[in-house]
Amino acid sequence: MKIFQNFKQKSPQQRFLFVLGLVFLGLYVFLGVTLFVWKSVPVEISYSRRVILGVILIVYAAIRFVRLQQSQE
Repeated sequence: MKIFQNFKQKSPQQRFLFVLGLVFLGLYVFLGVTLFVWKSVPVEISYSRRVILGVILIVYAAIRFVRLQQSQE
């Protein structure tokens, strides 16, 4: 697999930044989905605004994923 070959060739700093990018990607997706399904959020926000914020977070995660893939090449 090309991804794993590139992963082995990178320096430890580049590998760390790649893993950190994946962690934050997962964090943004998790936070976006959590805003959809969590019924009693501690902060007073209407459901429609929570959905908008969740969509923005998921779109941002997708943009970061594309940038992360481009940095692999």
